[in-house]
Formats: sequence, C-alpha cells, structure tokens
Amino acid sequence: MIQELSVKDFAIISKLNLQFKEGMTVLTGETGAGKSIIIDAMGLLVGGRGSIDFIREGAEKCRIEGAFHINQNLRSIQQHLVELGIELPDETLILQREIFKSGRNSCRINGQLVNTKILREVGRRLVDIHGQNEHQELMDPAHHLMLLDKFDENRIQPALKKYQMTFEEYQKLREKIETYQTHEKEFAQRMDMLRFQYAEISSADLEVGEEEALLEERGKLINYQRIVQALSNSYGILEGDEEQVLNVLGIAMNELETIEDLDKEYQEASELVKTAYFNLQEVAGQLSGLLDQLELDETRLVAIEERLDTIRQLKRKYGETVAEVLAYLDIIEKELNLTENQTEDLETLGKEFARLTEQLTQESQTLTYLREEVAQTLETQILLQLKGLYMDKTQFKVVFEKSKADFRLLGQDRIEFYISTNVGESLKPLVKVASGGELSRIMLALKTIFSQSQAITSIIFDEVDTGVSGRVAQAIAEKIHQIGLNSQVLCISHLPQVAAVADTQYYIEKKVKEDRTETSVRELSFEERTQEVARMLSGSEITELTLEHARELLELAHGE
Repeated sequence: MIQELSVKDFAIISKLNLQFKEGMTVLTGETGAGKSIIIDAMGLLVGGRGSIDFIREGAEKCRIEGAFHINQNLRSIQQHLVELGIELPDETLILQREIFKSGRNSCRINGQLVNTKILREVGRRLVDIHGQNEHQELMDPAHHLMLLDKFDENRIQPALKKYQMTFEEYQKLREKIETYQTHEKEFAQRMDMLRFQYAEISSADLEVGEEEALLEERGKLINYQRIVQALSNSYGILEGDEEQVLNVLGIAMNELETIEDLDKEYQEASELVKTAYFNLQEVAGQLSGLLDQLELDETRLVAIEERLDTIRQLKRKYGETVAEVLAYLDIIEKELNLTENQTEDLETLGKEFARLTEQLTQESQTLTYLREEVAQTLETQILLQLKGLYMDKTQFKVVFEKSKADFRLLGQDRIEFYISTNVGESLKPLVKVASGGELSRIMLALKTIFSQSQAITSIIFDEVDTGVSGRVAQAIAEKIHQIGLNSQVLCISHLPQVAAVADTQYYIEKKVKEDRTETSVRELSFEERTQEVARMLSGSEITELTLEHARELLELAHGE
C-alpha cells in the first residue's frame, strides 16, 4: 500500500505531503479544486506519460515521491525487484520522479536510477488507476481478451507464455521463408553474379607483391638497350685497354708501393689507392656478370603485359590493390557457402515450419480450452457482483468466435463480452447496448473480482461513479468499500454515499495565496466529514435536514 505521497511544483500544487492509511480513502472537494491533479501525480509516479506542462509556472522542475509498504505476501513484486537488481532492505519501497523544463526525466527506485520503462513495470504492480478511460477500454472488444486473461493469470499465463515462445519461433521462420520466396529471382541472380566473380578472381591466382615484381621486370625489359649500353660503357671505362681506369689506377698503386715505407702519410695514400683499385675491380666483375645475364625476351615482355592487364582489370572491379581484391574473394566465398547451405536447407525449413504450425495449433487449442473454462467462472462471478449493484436481471456471457483467426501474439481466440440488462432481451455486444452507468458497474464488478485475486497494493478510482445515483450509488459505494478490504483504495468521488463509507476522507480545496493559485489537502474529522457530506448532498446551501441526513449516512456506514 502507498503510505505517503509528496508532490512539489506540480500543476497548481506548490508543495503537498499526504499520508495514507489502509482501507478506503476518499478525496472530495469542489469541482476544479485539484482532485484529479493528485491522481495525475500518482499516475506519473508509477510510470505514466510525462510532460513539461505538468511543471508549475515559474519552477524549473516538478518532483513526485511515494513510499510504498511491501509486505511478505507480495512475493511477485519482491521477485520482480530482485530480477531488476533493485534492493529492498526493509518493507518500504520508495519511488521518485522528476521532470525538468528541458524535458529530461529522472526516475529512481530506492535511490537507484532507472528508466521510465522499469518504473512503469514496477508501478503497475503497485497501483491500479481506474478512470473514465477504462470505460473506453471496456467499449473496445480488442481489450476483452486481455481482461479475460487477467482474471485468472495463474492458469492462463503459463499456457500463454508457452504459446508465445512457439509463436516467436514460428514468426521468425515464416519471415525467413517468405524472404526467400519473395526475393527468389533476385537471390538467384546474385548467386550467379557471385559465382562468376569468384571464378574470375580465383582463376587469376593472384599473389600479394606479384604486381610490384612484374612492374620491375617489365621496366628492365622495356629499357633493355639503354641498360646494355650503360653497363657496357661503364665496364669499358673501368677495365679495357691500357688507358682505362683500372690500368691507370694499377700503375698509380704500384708507384706508391715503392715509397710507402718512407712516410706514414705515403702509406695511408697507398692504402686508399689500393682500396679504390680493388673496389673498382669488384664493380667491374659485377658489371661483367650483369652483361652476361642480360637477354631480350620479347615473349616474356608480352606475357608480363598481359598479366599486368589482368591484374588491372580485377583491381578496377574489386579493389584498389591486390590485397583488397583477395579480401573481396574471401567475402564472396563466405557468402556463397552460407547462401548455398541455406538453399540446401530450404526444404528442411519447410518441414520445420510445418512442425511449428502443428505445435502452435495444439498450444492454441489448449489456450482456448483454458479460456473457455475461465470464461465460465468469470461469467458467474460477474453476475454475482452485478446482483449487488442492482443489475440482478442481467445476463452476461463471454462469446468466442467460432471461426479461428490466424495465429497472433495472444493466440487464435477472438472474444467479446455480450450482455442483456432487460428481461426478455437477447444477449447483444456490450459495446452496443451498455449505458454509461452500466459500464461503471460492470467495470467495478471486474475490479472487485480482480482485487480478490491479484497482488495490487493500491487501487485508485477516479470518478468511476459518474452517471449513477440513488440506491445504485449506495451499492457502488459499498462495492468500492468491499474492494478496500483486500487492497488499499483511493477514490475521487462526488457521491455522498461513496464519501460516507470511506474509512478516511481528505478535503481538497483551491486557494489564492500571494496572487498564485494553490491546492491544499487536509484530513477531515467526523464533524467536518458531516459538513462535507451535507454539502455533497445539497450543494452550496446546507440545512439542518441535510446535516442530519449526512450524519445518518456516516453513522450507518461506520456502525455508530
């Protein structure tokens, strides 16, 4: 249950702290005083959609904080918190949310930062806010199946979860097969293209570094005459007739040898000349060898040109370098292996799809069987609750469509609530025949049933008694109070009967303080409650008779 709610700079609320008690609490006050604003704050706290419009004029942010008591009986909530990694050191869970003018949201659970999705997941297990919009959900047949499943989650959810796991596999496999079938032509064309590219690159037998070596060899063959002339001239200069360099240098070397023992400097000069002589002699031998190796092979030149042209063509198509072309070849090979294996598995996929279809059909039938059983129990309990709301002549039935729909996330079932509120009238779709007051009572009947079976700590009713009066209003009041026996109930109401049966009553009023409108809340004593219930009975003018009537309502409700 919610123990405390703190609101700051939210709409026309500057600062508000509310402490709630067990049982049924009613919030009353004049129209426009801000009762629904408190419910809006509660909705925002448990993950509702936020907006900067909620921020009070002149403030930088709004802040809402709530403390919830989580006892040992609420194991599902405790288990969910453990799964989310949120610590619960004691039995108090604190939710906090801030909305800034920039649009940024800050959400915390027990001081731990969370996103709005997690806040909403935890919040929906703590608080069930029921307003006029839920009447609209009741008017939408698409929501009837979810209401049925919610009625007996312990039976439905395991079968539904099993079905949904198979359905997920079924969907993925169907999409995969449909992709193959839809793009079969494009797929075949791409496979042909990849095979051609693979063959073209593979047949070239490329090697990294090959192109550079071929370019070097080609350069030598193209410049053959120039190379021969340069090598021959150089060799002739170094080692030829008597006037060539080596001969002349040899004479100089012999002359210096005759005097090298006379002076150290002569010796150094002689050594230098010897070194130069022998080095040049070695160079001359190398040049002679290079000349012997030279051979103009025009056939080889043509082969090199053709090979280089092949490499250039492949680079133009598949990459800027030989390494990139070879990398692309690896990619092609992997895709071919994958897609060819997939093609081979297409028949296998078809068999697997048939198996999943059969499995899904069986699981769907199991789900339908369970729902039909649960529907019978729901019908009985709804009629029992409606009887206490002065709809004892009502017939209510959950109608299953005979023709099965395609597989969907929630199964193949299509259901709709049918009702007859008048004797002698046949059952018709609820969305077509139910009045506003009847919708209020049907939804209240559902909430009463759900509160007995679900671990929701707090249920909030926001003016669900619209469109009813008299003895029906009294019945609704008693029904809401009955719900408060199983869950904490917060209720906004304009009905004196509802206000009278509440265990606690808060009065909400709007005041102008320093040229600013503010909403304030205070708990009413018994005498103050008498005055407020009298106001709700008669309007602005309160008489002794209305006071007496109000006192009687309160005393009857609380056995005084």
